[in-house]
Amino acid sequence: MLLEEFNQITYEKEENGILTVTLNWPEKKNALSPLGLLELWYAVDHAEKDKEVKVMLLTGCEEAKAFSSGGYFSKDMLKDVLEKYRTEINLRDMASKQLCLKFWDFSKPVISVINGFAVGGGFTLPVICSDLVYMAEDAWWALFFVKRAVMPDFATTLLLPFMVGMNKAKELFYFGDRMTAEDAENLGLVNKVLPKKDLMPYARAQALRLIPPKGPSLSIKLIKKTMHTYFREILENQLNLENKMWTKALQSKDFGESLKALKEKREPIFVGK
Repeated sequence: MLLEEFNQITYEKEENGILTVTLNWPEKKNALSPLGLLELWYAVDHAEKDKEVKVMLLTGCEEAKAFSSGGYFSKDMLKDVLEKYRTEINLRDMASKQLCLKFWDFSKPVISVINGFAVGGGFTLPVICSDLVYMAEDAWWALFFVKRAVMPDFATTLLLPFMVGMNKAKELFYFGDRMTAEDAENLGLVNKVLPKKDLMPYARAQALRLIPPKGPSLSIKLIKKTMHTYFREILENQLNLENKMWTKALQSKDFGESLKALKEKREPIFVGK
């Protein structure tokens, strides 16, 4: 996929080495569709091969007033996308294994700039891909997977317990409650919370600290590779397990009830089957 073919993200490279990848589907609050996830894979691929790219900033378009509203699947959209990218999109990969491993192997720093609400995949994407996370003070996060009776994705079942502790991770997974930017910072999920007007300028300033002449980019690459290598096989195994559990969850009565309740705009009545 060529850069000019991107439809749900934008890819903006600057001479100073900063690449800004923006989730850009405002009418769907920057939702993550199979096409958008594929475009992200190609964005990472292009950025890895481009020696001029030193740091990636990942954010959501301002028009959406969201970082990302999470996963989105439409039969009509899937039909069109699969006709063009049938060999590249695996609908059984509900945990987004290929994208996760692509980000995990990416040798350059990724800074996520959370400029609006981030739910579901909008929560889990920064967890897997980020080296640093900066968040607007009025933004919020939530793991809404449990409200749909499905599984978290993006290897969050492995990574989140490392970040916040096992019991706190279970609380976030089991209840799916909203989390303020301050909550996220206190848990260590966010490096810094800022007023929205200061968010991107601060992220850009931090990015420049990772790029010569201020930052030794080779050393930073080696640090990242050293930290990530040990977890690579473990991460892949966890993604396989998440995909296996996704299949079971999608076949459950509770998942069917969650879809029915969503359509009828009411709270679901789960039966545990």
